[in-house]
Amino acid sequence: MPAPAKLNLFLHITGRRPDGYHLIESVFMLIDWQDSLHFDLRADGTITREDLSGMRLPDDDLIVRAARALQQATGCGAGAHIGIDKRIPAQAGMGGGSSDAATTLLALNRLWKLDLPRPALEAIGLRLGADVPFFLRGRNAWVEGIGDIITPLEKALPRQRFVVVKPDAGLETKLIFSSPDLKRNSEHAIMPVFAAKHFDFGHNDLQPVAQTLCPDVEKAINLLQAHGLHGRMTGSGSAVFAPMKQAIAMTDAPSEWIVKVCENLDVHPLRGWARD
Repeated sequence: MPAPAKLNLFLHITGRRPDGYHLIESVFMLIDWQDSLHFDLRADGTITREDLSGMRLPDDDLIVRAARALQQATGCGAGAHIGIDKRIPAQAGMGGGSSDAATTLLALNRLWKLDLPRPALEAIGLRLGADVPFFLRGRNAWVEGIGDIITPLEKALPRQRFVVVKPDAGLETKLIFSSPDLKRNSEHAIMPVFAAKHFDFGHNDLQPVAQTLCPDVEKAINLLQAHGLHGRMTGSGSAVFAPMKQAIAMTDAPSEWIVKVCENLDVHPLRGWARD
């Protein structure tokens, strides 16, 4: 079962709540870079997970937590063996873990014959991570609040290829959001202005702090610039991306970095797997 990544086309921080949560404005866009999950029914109620790609994952990652949260919410006595072919890099700002959790909820909801509607799955997903409901909803969206206000885009985004560069180093989200240097007062974005510019709109307020914490982010931006591309960081990094009009061979990228060409998706491949 596919679990696609996302890119933040822009990410503005417009304020901060008294409880410390940051208020954001962003557009989340699905892309065809994805993990693949495989599910087999277990009758004993046990949740087991197998790493199929050789990438070491935490024992209690979002996949396992999502499965257990669904069991707990429904009282389901069934279990599952979950194989994960992990392709989306961690600490990249691409939502890989949240997407895996969403696909797990959608797949087990069907495998266990629970038939929970999408809002019920979203309530479970929100407790796992702020980005999980976006992947469950399955459409490119304008995202506000603390990431909990999700408005599907009325019109499909133009079909576009992107080059995504993921340096070897990762970034921890909490280090960026806790920085005193983080800009927290961006002006509110205007949806019609975004609709007119799409991939040339806005900026990522997290990027300046991220570049200080992880110099490879700036190096990746410079790499894109050297090829005539205007790049920016996605989410809380460390991956950066840029729209591209023609094929580019980035042979000058460090060998340990990941460089991948992706296309945007209109909808999540499992969009129809839960009723609204």
